[in-house]
Order: sequence, then structure tokens, then C-alpha cells
Amino acid sequence: MTTIIKQLTPALSLQQYNEIPVIALDHPVGKALISLQGAHLFSWQPKGAQKDVLWLSEIEPFTLGNAIRGGVPICYPWFGGAKSPAHGYARISLWQLSDYEIEENKVRLEFCLFSSDHLIEAKTTMIFSKDCEIIFQHYGQEPAQLALHSYFNLSDVANVEVQNLPTECFNALTQQQENVPSPRLIDQHIDCIYTVQSPVSHHIVDKGDGRTINVAHHNASNVVLWNPWHKATGGISETGYKTMVCLETARIAQPLQQGERCAVKISLNP
Repeated sequence: MTTIIKQLTPALSLQQYNEIPVIALDHPVGKALISLQGAHLFSWQPKGAQKDVLWLSEIEPFTLGNAIRGGVPICYPWFGGAKSPAHGYARISLWQLSDYEIEENKVRLEFCLFSSDHLIEAKTTMIFSKDCEIIFQHYGQEPAQLALHSYFNLSDVANVEVQNLPTECFNALTQQQENVPSPRLIDQHIDCIYTVQSPVSHHIVDKGDGRTINVAHHNASNVVLWNPWHKATGGISETGYKTMVCLETARIAQPLQQGERCAVKISLNP
């Protein structure tokens, strides 16, 4: 159930998706939905796109305190399940829309995460034009890991290859460094952490939809490729894996230092 709470500008509104407050953008450059829980972009459809660039689970309940399955969750200040909650607390914390700027050909939204004693911990800036850019900045004193855990919307994994990835990765399933093919097909359970020298771009070529999603990583040390395949995964239906792949922009091996930024720029062609 969706309710409009407040119209902030003609292009920007505050809405409620079940238990989750959401910023909705409807502008000539396109449409986007950002949950204030997690500063979590979970829908982006630029002008002219036939369907959403980002994948969202068809069974997502939008429950406060539970991470949204899909879009671009912000995994911070740690990655993985070594500590609780898994992938950090940022994606289940409420952020504030701290600033916005709406122009004819561009929209900039700024979200801040504050600690319990009102100190800024992190800032996420989203810039929407013909492309979508997400810029994360770490303000905490301690080094922090980050992953912009982007889920991309596909026709079917059988129609897709991911281009320009390295030919070596750390396979999280076997816990070993392995040689892998490139381009990469999505034909099994994949959970691979690549070491990259950024800036670098990877390309998700979807022959079924006749489009390519370009993912440019800036100031990243790692890129993660993930698809759960048939493995039962919370928040994903039995067939959900067929229409998604995660290509994540990350600082895992080299945590962010205070003031550092990491960013992803997503574009679509044709």
C-alpha cells in the first residue's frame, strides 16, 4: 500500500510504502524511488527506458527494520556476515534527506546518516540525469567497508553476459582464488569478489531486452558479482534469480578512511 504524505516540490514527494518512508522522484529525466531507510535507491527508470534498470523482489514487503531486497542497498560500515547485522546497519537505519537541487536536466538528492549523538557518519549523494550516479562519503573516524550492492533488472539470466571483468577472482563459495572466464555468463550460483583498479567499467549485455547496462566504478578496490541461482535466499522468490544479477561497487580489501568517497555511475544504452 502506497500513500503520498507530502509533496515537497512538483517533482519530489514523500510517500509511504507499507512501513517505509520513501522519496519519489517524477521528473523529465526519469523516475526514481529512494527509501529513507538505508538511503536505498530501489527503482530507477530514466527517460526513454522501457523498464526499470534496477531489480526489486516481487515479494518485497517494505517492513521497517528489514533491508529491502533489490535496488542499491548500502552495505556499511562492514561487508558480509562476520558481524551483526549482516552487511552493516546503514541499510536498516533511517537517513535524512538533507538537501536537494532540481534543474531542467539534472536532479541531485543528498542523504545523511547520523549517529545516536547526532554526529554525521556518512553521506550519499544521488545525481539523476540520463545516467544515475551514487556517491558515498564516509565521515566516521574508524576505517569502514562499503558495498553499493546494485541489483540489475534482466530479461532472463540466460540472455546475459557481463563484460570486461578480470579473469581472476576470490570465490566466496569455495573460499579460494580462482581463474574464471570473461565475459562471464550467469549459469550457476556465483559469489565472486574481484580486485580492480578503478576507475573501471563493466557492461551487462542483455540480448533479451536489447540493452546494455554500463556500470562505472570510481575509487573502488573490489567489484562483487552475485547471483544465488537455485539456492533459497531470503526475500527472493523461487524464480527471482532468473531476472537479476548483482554487480557491486565495493571497498572491502581497502576500507574507506575518514572523508573518502566511493561511487558508481550507471548508464543505459541504447
